[in-house]
Order: sequence, then structure tokens, then C-alpha cells
Amino acid sequence: MASKIQKTNVARLLDSYHVNYDLIPYEVDESDLSAVHVAKLLDEPIELVFKTLVLRGDKTGFFVCVIPGADEVDLKLAAKASGNKNCALIPMKDLLGLTGYIRGGCSPLGMKKHFPTYIHETCQLYDYIYISAGVRGLQIKLSPTDLISCSNAILSALL
Repeated sequence: MASKIQKTNVARLLDSYHVNYDLIPYEVDESDLSAVHVAKLLDEPIELVFKTLVLRGDKTGFFVCVIPGADEVDLKLAAKASGNKNCALIPMKDLLGLTGYIRGGCSPLGMKKHFPTYIHETCQLYDYIYISAGVRGLQIKLSPTDLISCSNAILSALL
């Protein structure tokens, strides 16, 4: 008998927006939490699996970037998109306290506080993308348009 997938706060938030999505479980490998590994487990191209990064800008404070899983954010482009002169990734030790999420389970939706969110413009090339459902071992498959709408994200060049 298959076990029922527990809905996360992210899924409940999407439900409140009446958005269509699929919860996709995968086996967590604590030694490899990368989006590249998750894409392999999902048997999907890495371009469809987006990761969520939290940064701090020198002018605006904290903000979120959502980028394809194999890529690294270009800090100059992220700073420009967010109205900062410069920015940096937050220290990993600060992630849980700031967002309510742990590494490998950080979603751009449902953080403790909403931060300005920027999503890499390539998301719009696809009918669907994956983001973390807010816990390790669970991804959400949804349309980029719905993600942009629900997170108030701004399409940006971030790579």
C-alpha cells in the first residue's frame, strides 16, 4: 500500500490560490542535496529543476533568487535585479531561522516572511518546472506562470 504524501505549507498555500500542481516525492541522499541529483532521481532534465537561494543586498536586505539547478547565481546580475549595488548568499547557518527551511528543502513559497523574489527568465520556456515543496524529499511540479503569480516574482537575468 502506497503511503499518502503529507501536504506541506507550500502545497496548502498553492491550494489557497487554486493552483494546479503535483507533489513528487524522491529518495533523499543526505550526502548529495544538489538539484542536479534531484533531477536525476526525478528523471527530468536539470533545466526544469529550480533551486531557491536567499541573498542579502547592501541596500534592500534579504531577497530570493530562483534559478535552474545546475547553475550558479551571478551576484552582479542578482544585485542589479534587486536594486542593490552588491549582494551575497546568506550563511547556511542563517537559513532556517530566516526562512523556516533547511538546505535541500528551501522553497520560494511559504517562508516565514515574504521576501522580494526573482526568478530566472528561462523558466518561461517550459510548461512546468520543479521547486522544493519545503521539505527534503518532496518537489512541487507547477507552471512557471503560477509560481511567478503566487510568489510575486519578477523575471530576471540571474546567470
